[in-house]
Amino acid sequence: MISRRNVIIGLGCAASAGTAYAMTPRKRVSLMGPRQLDDLVPTEFGDWVSRDVGDALALNSPDSLSAKLYAQLVTRLYTNRATGEEIVMLMAYGANQTDSLQLHRPEVCYPAFGYKLVRNEAVNVPLPGAVTIPARQLAAEGNGRQESVLYWTRIGEYLPTSGEEQRRDRLVTAFRGVIPDGVLMRFSTLADSPGGDWGQLKSFVAELVLAVTPDGRPVLIGTERSRALQGATTTQA
Repeated sequence: MISRRNVIIGLGCAASAGTAYAMTPRKRVSLMGPRQLDDLVPTEFGDWVSRDVGDALALNSPDSLSAKLYAQLVTRLYTNRATGEEIVMLMAYGANQTDSLQLHRPEVCYPAFGYKLVRNEAVNVPLPGAVTIPARQLAAEGNGRQESVLYWTRIGEYLPTSGEEQRRDRLVTAFRGVIPDGVLMRFSTLADSPGGDWGQLKSFVAELVLAVTPDGRPVLIGTERSRALQGATTTQA
């Protein structure tokens, strides 16, 4: 005979299993759609012209973890035709942001490649119409060079500025039963002093985002910011 205690335990286990099943993300939501990352951001805009380059910190060998994390990976060197300034842009796209597959944050990758982070700060990158991109700026030293780095990540409609925020946003989307896509946008340049070229990177990012077509901007900065930016630029025009 089955005891009342065993029945209660069994019902509890069944309820837990049902809750776990209900919380398992099943709905895939992609802001990228059928687009190709390589076509999303123009290779030329304003005074900037680019060429594709390799990047050690991209970790983009076929057997690397990045090959598993990122469905698309693009690395370009942009050169300003007027000043000769150079900026490296890394774009990485992950179709499925799950517990096991998440965007790697540069504050983790740079030290793994022998760089020391001498500055690491959250920052808002200004765009027209009081729109901002929540981002992070790093000053890295290593391998006989100094780099100023500016980057942000998009997880679904969220733009987390720390690993803790990224985990929280992943959990929120999981509770909603959603598997979101994600993008890492990283920009770097050689610097004479730690963080000395952050201003240049912010100006470059603002110009680059405006150069992307309005329907493609949500892939980079989310839907809400894209709409606000479109409204601001349309009003100014």
